[in-house]
Amino acid sequence: MSAFITRRLLFLILVLFGVSVLIFGILMTFSPERRAASYVSSPQQAKDIPNLIQKYGLDDPFYVQYVRWIKEISSGNFGWSLVAARPVWDAFWQYFPVTLELNLFVSPLIVIIGIWLGTYSGIRKDTWFDHLARIFAIIGWSLPTFLFALILLMVFYGYFNALGPGILSDNIHMYVVNNPETFIRYTGMYTIDGLLNGQLEVTFDALKHLVLPVITQVIVVVALLMRIMRSGMIEEMSKDYIMTARAKGADRRTIYIGHARKNALIPVITVAGQLVAFSMEGSIAVEVVFNRQGIGWWLAESAIQLDMPVLMCICLFMGLVFVMTNLIIDILYATIDPRIRLA
Repeated sequence: MSAFITRRLLFLILVLFGVSVLIFGILMTFSPERRAASYVSSPQQAKDIPNLIQKYGLDDPFYVQYVRWIKEISSGNFGWSLVAARPVWDAFWQYFPVTLELNLFVSPLIVIIGIWLGTYSGIRKDTWFDHLARIFAIIGWSLPTFLFALILLMVFYGYFNALGPGILSDNIHMYVVNNPETFIRYTGMYTIDGLLNGQLEVTFDALKHLVLPVITQVIVVVALLMRIMRSGMIEEMSKDYIMTARAKGADRRTIYIGHARKNALIPVITVAGQLVAFSMEGSIAVEVVFNRQGIGWWLAESAIQLDMPVLMCICLFMGLVFVMTNLIIDILYATIDPRIRLA
């Protein structure tokens, strides 16, 4: 296992290198004038595009620009973000806690609810519970995320004036911003920082603003996980070892939970890991609709303005998250099913 983990960590370097070359090559398809526009911050600079191209070497060969960029990010310089009006690395740590906070609530719910619904839907195939679960899965997976988010926002905020968008209420947000000496930002996540500062009103307000984003992301994503788990359970329940366990008089819990569900979890782990990794990058629709300025919101704004240093940084982050997630998934394979060897 240790040798396997070491090889995968070394492979991580190659993957990030491949991702960086691919994304950098795609962005290089834009003309130097177009890429120089991302450095314009005043009307005077807009009139002096040729000097910007020369200053930043945007007309140099691909390998020269790529090596220059690698040297910069190796020293921690990812460039300047036009959207955030600050260095990309500083802006990343401004937006990332917002996305992480959302996923601390979303990811466990996705896994727990998806596996539970899929398990009991498979056990009670063709019962009223199974029919309702399948209807929920079809609706949840078919409904666009942005549309479901807008419906929730219209109902709860539009009609009942509750659970509004944003991260905090206006009055709480003004208090936090204007009183840095009494409210210290330890983690950047208000639900946790409120507890660490002993100010429960901030925590409760942050939780209130998390309700609709969490519901939106959980319902849309858990539908897929539930369907895969259900299919796996139905398949396992028809196998010979289950019939043998029944013939030996094993109780239902041992058969369903100890045997069938354990084997049905293998494909579910793969999908669940990918879904959690995907949500760690920030749900663009959820963060934009509910005005949560996290990684997803930042990515959308940067794409609109062609903020290339930000796009490169987020792409590298996405590659890192997916490779690490796949490593964890492979380790879980061997933990759940010892027959799987990671040779």
